Amino acid sequence: MGKTMEPNDFKKWRKTLGFSQKDAADALGLKRRMIQYYERGERDGDKVKIPLTVALACYALTQGVVNYRGPSKKIDRSGPVSETDEPIAIPEPENAQDDPDSPHGLGTLAAE
Repeated sequence: MGKTMEPNDFKKWRKTLGFSQKDAADALGLKRRMIQYYERGERDGDKVKIPLTVALACYALTQGVVNYRGPSKKIDRSGPVSETDEPIAIPEPENAQDDPDSPHGLGTLAAE
């Protein structure tokens, strides 16, 4: 499997979206303390890995998804998941912090 999300990647994601740690916790359905552990990469001296589910949720939020209700049609799972096992790069939205009404800004959370 590909590389997992690292603490620096996680913090960069949060800051790119203009989220405080509390905003990130609320958006991901986590406690603020978990955000702190993910950003430090450790808890009480033990390494903390960012789960794939959290990394995928970060990607979804980057893409403007705030409430996913499942696919609109059945997905064909007979083929390979991807052509490569390389990780997918999460693009950084431009000026996410500057535009609170963009799908990546804080306005998205307030609209729920």
